[in-house]
Amino acid sequence: MKIKEEGEEVTVYIEDERIDITNSKQLKDKILLFIEQGFKRINLDFSEVKMIDSSGIGKLLLSQKRLKEVDGKLSLVNIKSDYIKKIIRLIHLDEVIEVKEG
Repeated sequence: MKIKEEGEEVTVYIEDERIDITNSKQLKDKILLFIEQGFKRINLDFSEVKMIDSSGIGKLLLSQKRLKEVDGKLSLVNIKSDYIKKIIRLIHLDEVIEVKEG
């Protein structure tokens, strides 16, 4: 993971092609650490991610819930995978977590 911090905003560049049961807890723990450090806006760059499973989606939802408690926001950016775009639409994840292009 590469990290770019800017004020109260941090962007996490996910370098794994998959977010699944093997690595989703690590991502969630990193996000919770950023929240503890005072970051209110967390962007997850999905440009390299091609697959996400239910444990990954669950960790994203938990992270968004924790951010909302501190008036923060989680955003998914640079989604390239059609599979992930389809999953987001099917489960209406974009109604809970902001999805941004570019």
